[in-house]
Amino acid sequence: MTPLKELNEQQRKREQEEIARAEKERAEKLRAEKAEKAEKERSAAEEKPLDERAAAARAAEKAAERALALARAAAAREKEEREKAKANPPAPARRAGEERGRASSGYSGERGSALRSDRARRTAPGGQGQRPFRNAERPGAAGTSGRRTAVSAGPAAPEKAGSRVKHDAARPQKKSYGNKSFETEKASLSQKNRSNRKQNKYGAAQSYERDDQLQHKSKKTGRGAFIRPEYVKPVEETIKSITLPETITIKELADKMKQKSAEIIKKLFLKGQMVTLNTELSYEEAENIAVDYDILCEKEEKVDVIAELVQDTETDTEKDLRPRPPVVVVMGHVDHGKTSILDAIRNTNVTSHEHGGITQSIGAYQVFVKVNGEERTITFLDTPGHEAFTAMRMRGAQATDIAVLVVAADDGVMPQTIEAINHAKAAGTQIIVAINKIDKPAANVDKVKQELMKYDLVAEDYGGDIICCPVSAKTGEGIENLLENIVLEADVMELKANPDRKAYGVVIEAELDKGRGSVARLLVQKGTLHVGDSVAAGSAYGRVRAMIDDKGRRIKKASPSMPVEILGLNSVPNAGEIFQVKDNEKEAKAYADTFVSEGRQKLVEESRKKVSLDALFDQIKAGELKELPLVIKADVQGSVEAVRDSLEKIENDEVRVRVIHSGVGAINESDVTLASASNAIVIGFDVKPDTTAKEIAEREKVDIRLYNIIYKAIEDIENAMKGMLAPVYEEKVIGHAVVRQIFRSSGVGVIAGSYVLDGMVQRGAKVRIHRGEELLHDGVIASVKRFKDDVKEVRTGYECGLVIEGFSDLKEEDQLEVYVMEEVSR
Repeated sequence: MTPLKELNEQQRKREQEEIARAEKERAEKLRAEKAEKAEKERSAAEEKPLDERAAAARAAEKAAERALALARAAAAREKEEREKAKANPPAPARRAGEERGRASSGYSGERGSALRSDRARRTAPGGQGQRPFRNAERPGAAGTSGRRTAVSAGPAAPEKAGSRVKHDAARPQKKSYGNKSFETEKASLSQKNRSNRKQNKYGAAQSYERDDQLQHKSKKTGRGAFIRPEYVKPVEETIKSITLPETITIKELADKMKQKSAEIIKKLFLKGQMVTLNTELSYEEAENIAVDYDILCEKEEKVDVIAELVQDTETDTEKDLRPRPPVVVVMGHVDHGKTSILDAIRNTNVTSHEHGGITQSIGAYQVFVKVNGEERTITFLDTPGHEAFTAMRMRGAQATDIAVLVVAADDGVMPQTIEAINHAKAAGTQIIVAINKIDKPAANVDKVKQELMKYDLVAEDYGGDIICCPVSAKTGEGIENLLENIVLEADVMELKANPDRKAYGVVIEAELDKGRGSVARLLVQKGTLHVGDSVAAGSAYGRVRAMIDDKGRRIKKASPSMPVEILGLNSVPNAGEIFQVKDNEKEAKAYADTFVSEGRQKLVEESRKKVSLDALFDQIKAGELKELPLVIKADVQGSVEAVRDSLEKIENDEVRVRVIHSGVGAINESDVTLASASNAIVIGFDVKPDTTAKEIAEREKVDIRLYNIIYKAIEDIENAMKGMLAPVYEEKVIGHAVVRQIFRSSGVGVIAGSYVLDGMVQRGAKVRIHRGEELLHDGVIASVKRFKDDVKEVRTGYECGLVIEGFSDLKEEDQLEVYVMEEVSR
């Protein structure tokens, strides 16, 4: 820094200190004066009596009135003078002079107008009227203010006597008073510095420095300057709160907390946790981190969008409700005669059409029966009894009013019977027990009733409230009594629904038909379904093109408790989905799209929960985990679910089933191509491959297995998995020998001359060498010699020469135990 700069800097600092000190003193003085004045006024106000205050107020009011009257009078006079001036306009120079004189004198109002009129009288000769000055006598006269104004430079035009002098209009100049202009001092100083720079009086840096100094000087603060008080905001302590989901990444947590991700990672590193930006934290871990930053956490309440979608929003009034038929589900163990009872009721033979006599999909029928001479309608749902169809039984129980539990009189309560009882209880469905096969010699009805008591199902004749009806589906005995009890139970329940509203119900079953497309079997629970309605069922939507009842007849509408098949959906809905009728197809499509997106999000969350670093590490560490990939195709959606669930349950420690694709319909080209790429087996359940799929399967060597009964598929998959298991070997001792003599050979090494005590000694077999109680070596027999010949084996009672691979420390009387490893079938 140059000496000049240092000097300027010191001067500037000194000036700033003086200014600050002066301002401080002035502020203190002002505060003291204000306080003193306020104190005086307060004391004076307290001493002055009340009547004096009132008198002072009246005097102030009168003074204000007088001032207002004077102001009005002055305004009226000025108005009169303006009107006179308009009528007799004076000479421009004279008027300009008067105006400037009035402005310079500073008078205004009534007193100012009087002075102006008095001055005008004095200027006239003899004091009478006004007489214009001649151009020769008063050149450039412009009033009484003594200021000169600019006049036109041209020659003056001759005028007649008695006329006023006419002046040209002058350009306005900058008003100035003395040597001071209206421009600020700062601007004049900057202009001066610029001229100095042009003359190179200062260098550029010095000139700018002087500008700064002058700017500081121009900010004058002294006595009377206004000091604006600074408002200091009070600091309020706010408690920050954030909402967190069940799992959150560190980056998302940092964004919510308005903190840097690096700081959170650093804090966790110091605690010994190795994390990254994408590491997922549980709610508890995230809450512990947020507490360190004084942030409260609240758990996010998840709204189940799918549950909100399927909820029935329409409310039915009591006057709109009409009686409806009961919906009855028939449940029980496999082969206990559920479908046979329905056959007896419907007078049809459904069992003959079912593979293995086992129901493998939900059948829905509406039966018209005469009970006590009255025509009644009952809707029956026939559910599968095999253990694989748990999901179907659960859906059947939830969609119905009454559950008929079929138990064989000769078999008693079985596993699926217990499961059916649990499903019915969970759904809150009324249970009626039908004890079937009473025509058999081994039938024991009382035994069945006693077994049911273990599960809180006490028959009426045992003092309970459960109706038990002994029936025989083969002879038809007891069927009428069963129907009477079903109708009686329905009458007690007073089942009602509103038929005059949009249809609402449940998808019982769905399949993909080659000729008709997507076929959905629905059970209408509320309202009436018409042909042409826009229907949304889970991820499927469409317009009802055709409606078919359980007897195969085309119908136009379906009332409550009626099972129907509909055509027209764009895809196959999942069994158990809720279907709703929408106002138009656009609404139905929006419903289905929302359902798909939410379902996908739920799947992602579930898969995210299943994957953990520990499980991943264990699989990588083991390196022996094998998978059996499968492609499953079935005729109906319920069968797909059942087959997939059953096969995925078949697993052991080394092999597990992985279903890479499942769907409804025939096996097509894309299924075989996927199986070929994934080295998978194609399982077809009640479906067949088309011609193209067969050709590709033969060419690509893809294994396609077709089944009609589910447990056969399960058996085959179990056998395939056994073939994939790593072989298990078992040790088998084949002989013992003792070393009698040691031979040494330069080319071979140590040869043990041995005698076979029992069994045999084989080349390539494993051998344990014992010396007393000590195990010396566990190795392999490299070669066996009988005299000079190499042999494969030597049996009991013979001598031989043995060479042990990798071991030469043999001595006489060492004991040899020979064994082999054999594969054991699993």
